[in-house]
This record gives sequence, structure tokens and C-alpha cells, in this order.
Amino acid sequence: MTDAEPLFIDTNILIYANVATAPLHEPALNAIKAHHQTGRALWISRQVLREFIAARTRPQTFAKLSAPEVVIERVRYLENHLQVADDTAAVTSQLIRLMDHFQVGGKQVHDANIVATMQAYGIPALLTHNTQDFERFGEIITIEGI
Repeated sequence: MTDAEPLFIDTNILIYANVATAPLHEPALNAIKAHHQTGRALWISRQVLREFIAARTRPQTFAKLSAPEVVIERVRYLENHLQVADDTAAVTSQLIRLMDHFQVGGKQVHDANIVATMQAYGIPALLTHNTQDFERFGEIITIEGI
């Protein structure tokens, strides 16, 4: 794998990078900056944006909730500075294949949908803090942790 290959950024990385009081703020922010500097295309999805909005509009153990206008500004920033994958029929098709092959269900479907999005858009690597959540998909994606 070369550094120029596309990288999908999981929601937790975006939250940590955007909240100065988050315990992993510096590692997350530095990881995004480092990957950006290598010229990698950095990807998120509409699902990740929804999860980011949900997380930033409820209190966290490490941060108070953000005002809606702040969250809106951050989402617009992310849309303008990262590649955004849409949920398409191809993503749903990949998700169904993953569900059959990896036996996922319930809350695991959210992680599987990230992998399905990666597959549909040809994104081989995932940057996440929750590496264990994605280990089951290690044969088809590269998992990069912080």
C-alpha cells in the first residue's frame, strides 16, 4: 500500500479532531494532517456526517454539546475539505454482500455500512480509533488506528 491510496476517516476520528478537550484530540488531528500532507484522498460518508452531528449535539464525557450553528459550520467545512461518499444502490449492494459473508446485524450494520461504502468507492483503508470493531473486515480493508 502506498500513502497515495484513499483513506476513509471514521466518525470517532473526526469527533476527536474537532473537540479540543477530547482525550485523543492531538493524535486524531495529527493523523488527519499527516495523511493529508501525503496527498491521500481523505473520505467520509453521509453516514459519518450524520453520526458527527448526533455526537456533537449531545453531551459527551469529554465535551459539552455544541450549538447547532457550530455543528452546521463544522459539517460544511468537512464537506468542503474531504471527499464525501453518498449512500447509493452500490453501497446497499455491498452491505448485503457483507452481511451474508460476515454475519453482521444490529449495531454492527453501521460499521458494515462504512466498509460497504469503502468497497463501493474503492477506498482500501480506514482510519479509526475503534480498530476492534472493524477487525472482522481485516481481510478486505486495511485498518489504521491512532
